[in-house]
Amino acid sequence: MGKHIRILALLIIDLILVCFSIYISYLLRFDYDIRPEFKKALPYVMTVYSLLVLTCFYYYKIYKRLWQYASIGDLISILKGSLGSSAIFFIVHQLIVHYFYSEIIVPRSIYILSAMIIFLIVGGSRFLWRIFRDNYIKLQPHHHRALIVGAGDVGIMVAKELKHSNSEYYPVAFIDDDIQKRNLEVLGIPVLGNSKDLLTVVEKQNIDYIIIALPSATRTEIAEILEICKKTRCQIKIVPRVNDLINGKISINMIRNVSVEDLLGRDPINVDLKGITDYLFNHVVLVTGAGGSIGSELCRQIAGFNPKQLLLLGRGENSIYEIEMELRKNFPNIMIEPIIADIQHKHRLIEIFEEYRPQVVFHAAAHKHVPLMEKNPIEAIKNNILGTRNLAECAHEYGTLRFVMISTDKAVNPTSIMGASKKIAEMIVQNLNEISETCFSAVRFGNVLGSRGSVIPVFKRQIEEGGPITVTHPEMIRYFMTIPEAVQLVIQTGALATGGEIFILDMGKPVKIADLARDLIRLSGMEPDKDIKIVYTGLRPGEKLFEELLTAEEGASATKHNRIYVGRPVRVSSEELSRKISILESMAFGNEKPGSVEIRKQIKELVPSFQIPDQDGLSKNAIEEALRASLEIVAAINNK
Repeated sequence: MGKHIRILALLIIDLILVCFSIYISYLLRFDYDIRPEFKKALPYVMTVYSLLVLTCFYYYKIYKRLWQYASIGDLISILKGSLGSSAIFFIVHQLIVHYFYSEIIVPRSIYILSAMIIFLIVGGSRFLWRIFRDNYIKLQPHHHRALIVGAGDVGIMVAKELKHSNSEYYPVAFIDDDIQKRNLEVLGIPVLGNSKDLLTVVEKQNIDYIIIALPSATRTEIAEILEICKKTRCQIKIVPRVNDLINGKISINMIRNVSVEDLLGRDPINVDLKGITDYLFNHVVLVTGAGGSIGSELCRQIAGFNPKQLLLLGRGENSIYEIEMELRKNFPNIMIEPIIADIQHKHRLIEIFEEYRPQVVFHAAAHKHVPLMEKNPIEAIKNNILGTRNLAECAHEYGTLRFVMISTDKAVNPTSIMGASKKIAEMIVQNLNEISETCFSAVRFGNVLGSRGSVIPVFKRQIEEGGPITVTHPEMIRYFMTIPEAVQLVIQTGALATGGEIFILDMGKPVKIADLARDLIRLSGMEPDKDIKIVYTGLRPGEKLFEELLTAEEGASATKHNRIYVGRPVRVSSEELSRKISILESMAFGNEKPGSVEIRKQIKELVPSFQIPDQDGLSKNAIEEALRASLEIVAAINNK
């Protein structure tokens, strides 16, 4: 109903404006003294001409336009309507009406004059409304003052949308590094400086929100701007990247909150598509832990390379069902096979390998929660060690071409059962590679954003609840990577592997968890330790202050990919490894369950670098030594 009322109102307004325009054209034609014979024809001219004008305007969809966004294209439509109706009126009157009613006279100049005046008055009325909207509907008490970073095309679109919508934000200034725009105005909004002036502009203009409108900027450039923005108390929004913008149009709903990914400033990964396609295309690919955060993303990306068949193996039926449904919808031409199985049961794995004969295996199934595995060490042995052995042996026995195991930085100089179990799993695949035709490799990386158990969702929830944010230790440092980029690199390592490698992904700069918590608080428009408290709860069992990516013995060398390094294999006697794993197996499945101390001692037999905590936890010296060694290795990698 509202739409029809709007159209009716516009029709009435235009009817009045057209009649007024015709009267003005007569006044101009007769020098403000209309002769009686012409004045007598005025009602006829106004009636017929007005109906023709309104019909032409409707034909050119003038009544379907939002005039607060009036443009040159809209004026052209009004011009077409004015000229078209004038031409039709000329034909109707001169060829038909005047033939039957010769006493009704319309001067020829009226057709041209009327068309011009109708165009000027009707078109002018539309632009007057836009000018009024742009210049007289100003900042209201309910508006938040917004600063737009970027006075380019997208920044201008954002400013238009904010000014013309019912948004709670109102643009009061631009920031742009283009020196040519300095001290100019765009849409009546001043450009007050470049990114170096941001803090000053925020303070002087009393800014509440900063909107970053630089969709073509690199992630590194965005991260640099965010570093400056974090020093303010403003809430920060960001316009999607270029690939997310459609047809050059933008809406308020598209302007999103800044994410942790933006803070990290990691540029997109270049993938060797040909190399990946060669080993995945038209092959049977098995993914274990396919319902997990890493496993499910592996499935999504692998499906894009057109495997012959994709096997989704996992213990949790709900998570496997969800990824199966998603893949069937998005990749209807790919053969998807969901498999509910436990890698701890080798006879079940044998059935699977016998039936499907997978040519490529991505092993992502594992127990990953450090404190939980400290309390349940036997489960870590069963799943992470023995499960990996079962799967790797099946891959060897059934002629799998490539086997890629997902490992963790916690496997380096491990202080936790989980980390030590993953280190032993690495040793299993490295040793099996020595005797097998299968190309075995492992990929080691740190924390992934958005994974189950990730600290980021916990921090966000704590901020929404008003705090406090809980951090285990003020010096806790972690590497972070997004799930998609981690998986891209994992798949890339499969193409690079020749057998026995431990690949290490370039995780970028390590991030102090306490600083990450403070950044999230600031990006929410609040002050750390004032609006939201940060509480330190102490290291949990098995946790380290600093996660290392490789040991000094492994070293590091570059690969063909600038984001992937490879550590040298550390040789271990196959017989010794097999014997000690058999002891762990007896501990896990024996009638008498060993205590935590016995399990840790046996694990240390396999992993001499495993640090068994004393009653007070890890010694300070051990932590400092690990931190120092890690920093030296990271520095060496960066120098290369």
